[in-house]
Amino acid sequence: MLTQYLIYIAVAILLVVLYQSEVILEGTYAADFSMQYLLETIGILFTIALLPLSLKLFSIKLNKEIKEAGFEEALKLYKQWGTIRLMILAFLTYLNIIIYYMTLNNIGGLCALMALTASIFCLPGEKKIREELNLVKNNEENKEEI
Repeated sequence: MLTQYLIYIAVAILLVVLYQSEVILEGTYAADFSMQYLLETIGILFTIALLPLSLKLFSIKLNKEIKEAGFEEALKLYKQWGTIRLMILAFLTYLNIIIYYMTLNNIGGLCALMALTASIFCLPGEKKIREELNLVKNNEENKEEI
């Protein structure tokens, strides 16, 4: 999952570098206020809908499917749904970076920053994975039995 996360961040940085170095033209719709409004509205609505969905969907799947599965299947499902969550956030980030540079208005940038901030929660440590898969309790129960 760390590799996927690093690729996600690298692509976001690459997009910014391409726009900043003028490889991709920026400000395409800076003077077209109706198109600017439309693009910003799309960015905001997608962010409002998909940001909570990506975080809540993973939580629902964790409680309903992943915790009920066996250990190997749980790890597979955990990685699969973690990837789906990261892909949703990547879509939001890239879409809003593009909207920001097409309109030169900071609304797209703020939505992209919200998605980037939420993506921090997609990179669990070993301790968090153990807690979410109930592996900590099993180890503690095993210690008590010994």
